[in-house]
Amino acid sequence: MQPILLVGEAQGESEVRIGRGFVGAAGVELLRMLHGAKVITLTQRDFGNISEYYHSADPWKLDAVWEAHPDLVRTNVFQRHPPGNRLENFCGPREQGIPSYSALSASKYVRAEFAPELARLGDEAISLNPNLIICLGNTAVWAFTGKPGVAKFRGTTILSTHCVSGFKLLVAYHPAAVLRQWDLRPTTVADLHKAIQEREFPEIRRPKCDIWIEPEIDDVESFIDLYCPQGSLVAVDIETSGTQITCIGLAPRKDLALVIPFHDARRPGGNYWPTADLERRCWGIVRRLLEDASIRKVFQNGLYDISFIYRSTGIRTFGATHDTMLLQHALQPELLKNLGFLGSLYTDHGPWKAEHRRTNTIKRDA
Repeated sequence: MQPILLVGEAQGESEVRIGRGFVGAAGVELLRMLHGAKVITLTQRDFGNISEYYHSADPWKLDAVWEAHPDLVRTNVFQRHPPGNRLENFCGPREQGIPSYSALSASKYVRAEFAPELARLGDEAISLNPNLIICLGNTAVWAFTGKPGVAKFRGTTILSTHCVSGFKLLVAYHPAAVLRQWDLRPTTVADLHKAIQEREFPEIRRPKCDIWIEPEIDDVESFIDLYCPQGSLVAVDIETSGTQITCIGLAPRKDLALVIPFHDARRPGGNYWPTADLERRCWGIVRRLLEDASIRKVFQNGLYDISFIYRSTGIRTFGATHDTMLLQHALQPELLKNLGFLGSLYTDHGPWKAEHRRTNTIKRDA
């Protein structure tokens, strides 16, 4: 089994004592979350050592648990203890920062004198050559990508571009952050669970999808006729701006979708369809689908979409069967329910909600 490289932030007092990572309270929580995510199975002996650690605060007891799982290799971005236990003490103004790296936090640039720490981290990754590196927290994400972004990338896989290039990264919250903000724990366990699959291969594998974009009117008609017949199940999603629907998406399968634009900033007047007759014809096709009660529809925050469609176009939606936002709340009420979060949790797609958009659109999906 290929090892997993776990990358944290910097050494704490316990790590300094024995020269090993994650042997403090954050290490205990990380082990428990990895166990909960089924990445490892903690034995009775492991739990016994954890219990002894709690009674004695002896980091060697916790290190023994890690050593019982040699497929997990621990390191930190900074193999040293920050003065005052504050990472900002490694930072300075922009002119003192490491070239090609952004600020680690607001106007806090890691000073160039610490660049050898990043070189060491890159050498460790090359030497181990893991299929998967788990970046725990903002500092690890910063080290491998040149900028922080744990909230943006968590639950997804991305490629390293800094420190060392071409390694697959799985991003999750740091266990110390979980201890400070306990509601992050279910999300982090779910994110770590993805390591079971991702450790099996070194490349990033995205699901293959056939997405029809910039369709002609005949494409819209043929897609709905072929893939959205009576009795089918179709996911429906809209994007809006002001009082207008800018586009509507239809997905009869997880690997097939149609995006029907109505607004296009590249065209004169901002209209996607070149004539009003074509736009009316397109809405007529959409109306037939939405008003056909035999075609079951799935929405994300459907109360918003359905009411917006009616207010904007006068089209009534029948056959609305499921709402992924409400289903998520019923299954896991402690977790977030927005579409970007659900995508990071239940799919292997990249963080598409963080991708650049040409125009600002409004979508209240949570």
